[in-house]
Amino acid sequence: MRLLVMGGTWFLGKHIAEAALDRGWDVSTFNRGRSGKDVPGVKPVHGDRTVIGDVQRLAAHGPWDAVIDTSSSDLPPRDVLLATSTLKDCAARWIHVSTVSVYKGWPHSQLADDSELLECPADVDESYGYTGANGSPTVYGFQKAGGERAVAESYADRAVFLRPGVILGPGEYVGRLPWWLRRAHRGGRFLAPAPGKRLIQPVDVRDVAAFALDQAASEITSGSYNVAHPDGITFEDFLDACLEVTGGSGRPVWVDPAVLIENGVKQWTELPLWRTHDGVWSVDSSRAVATGLSCRPLRETIRDTWNWLQNDGCPVDHPRWAEHGINPKKEEKILASL
Repeated sequence: MRLLVMGGTWFLGKHIAEAALDRGWDVSTFNRGRSGKDVPGVKPVHGDRTVIGDVQRLAAHGPWDAVIDTSSSDLPPRDVLLATSTLKDCAARWIHVSTVSVYKGWPHSQLADDSELLECPADVDESYGYTGANGSPTVYGFQKAGGERAVAESYADRAVFLRPGVILGPGEYVGRLPWWLRRAHRGGRFLAPAPGKRLIQPVDVRDVAAFALDQAASEITSGSYNVAHPDGITFEDFLDACLEVTGGSGRPVWVDPAVLIENGVKQWTELPLWRTHDGVWSVDSSRAVATGLSCRPLRETIRDTWNWLQNDGCPVDHPRWAEHGINPKKEEKILASL
């Protein structure tokens, strides 16, 4: 199996490259060579996927049985189209890592694989789309929907779309789980969003990588799949696991969402993974599960991420890391007011 990974040096792309090598595959990667080291054993090609000459040079290294694209999250649709239209004759299939944000109803409604998508052309730039007054839809969602359209225009029934919600695990660059782990370890009272029994559905990066590789090798040549943990974990159990693996002495103080909002706590970032919209953690992943998605218990993800942080955990320098976590002084002020 000859595989091309668009990206391949950090988090999901790195896990995909490593796991593909473990399967005995011939693996090429394409990236700018700036955000991380090439995985030993891959055939790296360095270049900018937004530059046509670089993508044409990449095409000369083919052919491949499949491409797995992990590096389009910050790209406008037209740049996705540049890659897919240039590589369509030298790569048999395209596995596209997208997002649940492409759905028109996210995060307000329950989502299935056939839920309605946002509309976005395949050839537009980063200015296309808008963010609604209630935070939905988002420019990001439109852009990712346009990226899917770009893949579909080039690959038609040779395209597979993976739509994860939140991906956690060793190597995370966003900083959601690392922040909670460090907050639990630091000790003292800390804010926790009630209700504690609410389920969340993050998925382990290694499980996403395995599913992406399975789709690259599958005889099923097309489809779309929501990639979310089918069982999930309650927020209470999530924080309990953070305390357990870190040995922290922290004590969660469960606070009603209305009180948190009244005190100006930003959902999704200041308390990572917390959002009050009904559909955020109501993602049906049954089609992916039926096709082979297997998700490990999230306590294992939490444990392994802490071990990574304690050992060689050096996240890629990414601006989103700084967005996550509430300022200690703000947290103390809210706790004192309760």
